Amino acid sequence: MIKIYYLSTCDTCKKILRQLDPPETAVLQDIKTEPITASQLEELRRAAGSYEALFSKRARLYRERNLKEAALGETDFRDLILEHYTFLKRPVILAGGRVFIGNAAKTTVAAAQALHP
Repeated sequence: MIKIYYLSTCDTCKKILRQLDPPETAVLQDIKTEPITASQLEELRRAAGSYEALFSKRARLYRERNLKEAALGETDFRDLILEHYTFLKRPVILAGGRVFIGNAAKTTVAAAQALHP
């Protein structure tokens, strides 16, 4: 199964989705209108290895709350992602048992190869 967590109001996410051209069978979840659940986040953590790998340190709220100065642990990363969608690095793509996180060019290329082998 292919699952893509994205933000429909994010121009970068929209551009990446156009580039990836996911198959019709892919499940797309707009995390703003359909927030990520604790069980979904746990599935992503297992695939990614940590909650920190899924956490966006570029988020506006990260700066506003001065979280850079805080000693955040895995529980903090999990709780913040569940609290507000902006803390999830995006897009997150689950495909073929692999996870692709974020919008780096090499990540997008690898995700495209997994979606269209």
